[in-house]
Amino acid sequence: MYSRRKFLSSSVTAGAVLSSSALLPAWAKSETATDLSGMKVMSGKVFDFDIRQTNVSIDGKPGKGITVNGQLPAPLLRWREGDDVELRVTNFLREDTSIHWHGLLVPFQMDGVPGVTFPGIKPGETFTYKFPIKQAGTYWYHSHSGLQEQSGHYGPIIIEPKGKDPIAFDREYIVVLSDWTFEDPHRVFSKLKKMGDAYNYQQRTLGDFAREVDEKGFFATFKDRTKWGGMRMSPADISDVTGSTYTYLINGHGPEDNWTGLFEPGERIRLRFVNASAMSIFNVRIPGLPMTVVQADGLNVQPVETDEFQIGTAETYDVIVQPQSHQAYTLMCESIERSGFVRATLAPQVGMTAEVPPLRSRPLLTMKDMGMSGHGEGAMSGMGDMDHSSMNHGSAAAPKMDHASMGHGAAMMAGGMDHSGMEHSAMNDDGTKSAPKEKPAMSGKVQDMDSEMEAMQRHDHPQGPGVVGTAMNPVSRLGEPGVGLEDVDHRVLVYTDLKSLEPNPDQRPPERELELHLTSNMERYMWSFDGLKYSEVDGPIVFLKDERLRLTMVNDTMMPHPIHLHGMFFDVVTGDHNYKPRKHTIVVKPGEKLSDDITADAEGDWAFHCHLLYHMEAGMFRVVSVRSSHEGEKS
Repeated sequence: MYSRRKFLSSSVTAGAVLSSSALLPAWAKSETATDLSGMKVMSGKVFDFDIRQTNVSIDGKPGKGITVNGQLPAPLLRWREGDDVELRVTNFLREDTSIHWHGLLVPFQMDGVPGVTFPGIKPGETFTYKFPIKQAGTYWYHSHSGLQEQSGHYGPIIIEPKGKDPIAFDREYIVVLSDWTFEDPHRVFSKLKKMGDAYNYQQRTLGDFAREVDEKGFFATFKDRTKWGGMRMSPADISDVTGSTYTYLINGHGPEDNWTGLFEPGERIRLRFVNASAMSIFNVRIPGLPMTVVQADGLNVQPVETDEFQIGTAETYDVIVQPQSHQAYTLMCESIERSGFVRATLAPQVGMTAEVPPLRSRPLLTMKDMGMSGHGEGAMSGMGDMDHSSMNHGSAAAPKMDHASMGHGAAMMAGGMDHSGMEHSAMNDDGTKSAPKEKPAMSGKVQDMDSEMEAMQRHDHPQGPGVVGTAMNPVSRLGEPGVGLEDVDHRVLVYTDLKSLEPNPDQRPPERELELHLTSNMERYMWSFDGLKYSEVDGPIVFLKDERLRLTMVNDTMMPHPIHLHGMFFDVVTGDHNYKPRKHTIVVKPGEKLSDDITADAEGDWAFHCHLLYHMEAGMFRVVSVRSSHEGEKS
């Protein structure tokens, strides 16, 4: 792994050599962070951005980054709810660029997705974004063009509420988590396409086998290895890109730089976490200091105290901490597969540090992560003996395989438009597509999605070259911590802990349900919805304007996926009908089936995708089109 020392930076802008600290915005500089509650790095209503490639160095190692106004991360934007903003963005790159305002409710023409909502910003051109600010909270912005997000094109947004903020605090810090690689992102993607586990150096070894034999016995260990081998899968395949190439950053700083936020004992400190990484999910904790979660994805939640939380790519969480002692605390952020970490310090004075806990043991997936929860040995053995190589790999169509006894609900056909910068492959000559399906309209109280009856109802599994394995018995995992946090000896936040602070604005029961499968073929690094890459679908997923519908997602893959819907929020179906947590991004765990209720109140075309950058690039992307009823029938 690369040395994680101070993130030194230099750039040449307009012919002038900038100082090494100029690349970092003021709010992100190490050991100079002060009370940011009144700081406005870029505030007001009219903004000018320039996007360009910038020379950077990390501990003397040169690299190339994409910066906004010469800064990495991009400038912190502070807006006020109710204002109208105008942002003039000029592209100084040699390729098209864009800015997407992640989680913001803006007109679709201003959403910033090339090929879906606008053409993109060509080299030398200026595009002006104009939109009203309809919400408050912690959000962020990033490029939606190619792989630019991996190279530093991201920054945080704080929107002050129009009235009094219900969250009381004395000081605040923005904590932008990200992953940095010195490799060209296109080279990273190329490696993954050739070998999906190219960056996974944590595979099980002969030594691991010997230890498992001591713990479980030879035959149990051999049987477990045989099952995983029969599925051509590894329980260590949790993240595609790891610390073998990544340096993990907080506000542009690696762990040895030790970004420090100051406090006075007794103060209520608001930490606004933004996961702006390309491919990394983080486990966040502050040993010895409990955290009270007060906001998720920009929307206020009923306060809940915890000791650790997992933050998926593109999610945001606001927490309150209140240190009482004159001592330093380590803010520890491990990557989900524990191949690396980034840390920062909260301290009453500059120079103080706290113990940095060692990386915890590498987690391993279980048969539950393979969607086999509740099945007997025979079922698992059958899955292990299945020869996935016999599947039809010659057709881009996704014919359905009927599993009357495995059921999950009705599969949904989804489609899209040409999304510039994404990988496209040719369709089969016959152009066959799977037919769209949906569940019949529901009336009255919606059945519990987690009930055994629902789990056993009829379902047609997606099949095709993009589908290697399906979740035989997916279950709700909203009440479970993420991978690797199942057995820790402290409190861990789960989605069912979250309740909206205010009653949900739309409490209508859903009129219909759509089901969508998250699918993959790791050997060919294909990622998709319902077995079809974005380039292989006929048209968008159609929502009718102002309808209330339920979207059920089933993860047939062995990895967690942070799924993001532009333009609207998910109301996560957790069992609390009036105070569902509302999120713009939700992590769907391996082998999980979860449901979100959606109010289709934003007319236009909206991106819907996995926020793991290389998964989206490989095809895990769709377009949702919200149309008035006279424009077309429900899909």
